[in-house]
Amino acid sequence: MTRTAVRRLALPLALLALAPGAVLADGYFRCGSSLVSAEMSTEELIQKCGYPTSTESSTTDVRNAYGAKVGKSTVETWRYDRGTRAAAMIVKVVDGKVESIRDESSGAPPSQSP
Repeated sequence: MTRTAVRRLALPLALLALAPGAVLADGYFRCGSSLVSAEMSTEELIQKCGYPTSTESSTTDVRNAYGAKVGKSTVETWRYDRGTRAAAMIVKVVDGKVESIRDESSGAPPSQSP
């Protein structure tokens, strides 16, 4: 392969290699000097961002594939106000586990934890 052909392939290959990282980076937010994401525990989130500005909590029924009630789930919505220059960060916590983090003004779906 010639040097020119390698150069032509280098940029597209580099972009393909970075694409999965771009998808994973969706839903990451900055708290001070730390980055936070839905993959964190609630303890890590509180350690890096402090306690939320406000919280809302509700309980929902958990149903199996046949529609039978098999339990209850607690869903919390944590709001972190991040000042006048950044939209609030909204964290969805289900049964004590971070499920998603999104920007309040974002129309995009929230990031999902694996």
